[in-house]
Formats: sequence, C-alpha cells, structure tokens
Amino acid sequence: MSGEARKKLRSQMHDFRRRPEDLNPEQVQALEDLFEKVPSLGTIYHLRWEATKIFDSAPNRAEASRLLEDWIVQARETEMDWEPFITMLKNNWEGILAYFEERKSSGPVEGLNTKIRVVLRRSYGIQSLTTLWTRILLDVNWAAKKLGPTIPEIRGFVNQIQKHFSGCYT
Repeated sequence: MSGEARKKLRSQMHDFRRRPEDLNPEQVQALEDLFEKVPSLGTIYHLRWEATKIFDSAPNRAEASRLLEDWIVQARETEMDWEPFITMLKNNWEGILAYFEERKSSGPVEGLNTKIRVVLRRSYGIQSLTTLWTRILLDVNWAAKKLGPTIPEIRGFVNQIQKHFSGCYT
C-alpha cells in the first residue's frame, strides 16, 4: 500500500469514528466510497449511530427498551454475527436501561477505579496499608478537580472503606 493510500485510509477511518452530522460533504462521500468497497463497514457504521441516537434521545426507560429491542431486530436482520454483543446487551439489560432514568453513567467511578489500579501497580512493594491509602489520596486529589470531592470528603470515604474491610486483610 502506498503512502498516499495509507493516508487516505487513515482519514476515512477517522471519519468512520465521527458522528455523521459532524462530517462535511467530502467526508460523507469518502465514507460512501469506502462502504461500497466494504459493505459490512457501512452496516456497522449505520447500526452504531442508530444505537447512539437511542442513548442520545430516548426520553425514558420504556421508550429506550422499545427502541433497543427494535435495534436488536435490525441488527439480527444483517448478515453479520451480532449475537455476542446482543447477549452482552441482554445480560446487562437492567443496568443499561437504568441510564435512561437519570442519564448518569458509571464513568466517574470507573475512572476512579482505574486510577486506584494504576496506583496499586506503581506502589508494588509498599508494605504499609496507611502508606498505600495516603498514596491513593494524593493521586485522587489530582482527580478531585474533575470529580469534585474535597480531601476531607475523600479521607472520610477512605476511612469508611478501611472500616468495612478492616477484617479482610492482614
């Protein structure tokens, strides 16, 4: 593959990840050309953005459930194997639909969990639990700008965690 072809493909794949309404006419045409060459990409692209529209616009849990069920029917009508994804969707159905009640995700909690995992990896060899908690507090303090809690609130939270798990570690 030539350098120019590689550059064009990279551009198309970048456009593939962007919302359709954010594309200019040339980008739309480039994607349509790509979808003519690889129809399965077009199927994936359109189903992906249909699912995204559901999460962006469904007004409530019941409507979201109906729209997601319709989306599943639509996905199954394609020649692609969506069953692993559909199974995951069905296995987490209640949790996914819970999003539509308050439009809140577990993203901040997952981010905090990831930050703690990174601290644990970096802190290999620390033998004092107090030192480990302090290290987590220091790192989470930087995240507080994004998450909002104060250091005293985090310390209170950490104390609650320590009390809860105090009999679980040696």
